[in-house]
Amino acid sequence: MSEQAAQPVVEGEAPTSTARKAPAVKVVPKWESDARSRVRAAVRRFNKPLNDLVVRDANEGDTRLLITDFLCEALGYDKYEDLTTEYQVKGEFADYGVRIDKQLVAFIEVKRCSQKLTAKHLRQVQMYAVNEGVEWMILSNGQVWRAYHMTPGLPVAIDLALEADLLDESSLASKADVLFYLTKEAFKRRLIDDLWKARAATSPRSLAQALLSETVIDAVRKELRRQTGYNADVVEIHRILRDEILQVTLSP
Repeated sequence: MSEQAAQPVVEGEAPTSTARKAPAVKVVPKWESDARSRVRAAVRRFNKPLNDLVVRDANEGDTRLLITDFLCEALGYDKYEDLTTEYQVKGEFADYGVRIDKQLVAFIEVKRCSQKLTAKHLRQVQMYAVNEGVEWMILSNGQVWRAYHMTPGLPVAIDLALEADLLDESSLASKADVLFYLTKEAFKRRLIDDLWKARAATSPRSLAQALLSETVIDAVRKELRRQTGYNADVVEIHRILRDEILQVTLSP
């Protein structure tokens, strides 16, 4: 026998072992695996035609043709069932309305491939979303894709949920990972909502609000008193944190 005798196993008890357990392997559903593979292949395939559009400074109409193809071939939307071009909203026209199961879920505003996406363009698509009660807004010039979430209120809250640049130096995998959330399959399952909530929860604005909350301010006051013996005024602590440390202006 070896020097280290085998330990007996008592019936009904799990055998002991010093071996490290193998990490659990996440099982990816087939629909997700298929969607991710489709996005990766399309990002690779669209690289050259997109580059060509940028080089020749193509107009918005030509850019829209590419975006339509990308929405269908990469993101999985049906051109006739899921996309409505020139969607009319109170006398104005959104470039695309996106429907899933006949429900309007997003507006897309398109700009020419060489045009930078700006706050003005966001305000434009925001108007459509407010009037139609739609949560999601997408801006794209073919190269850059941005998705924003709108939370109703006075004023409405607009949060950037994701951004991808098809021509930047990031890896194909990282671009596909971001764009996956814009696929019909992911949108239908509201996976983009989780992405938005995580990003919104850790945004500079959210962190500033947390740091300026009564609970945190009171904890700071107590810690200052412990360290210095001085009982600072909570209003003064709030002012200094807001104006001199955080240097942010929070809307009421």
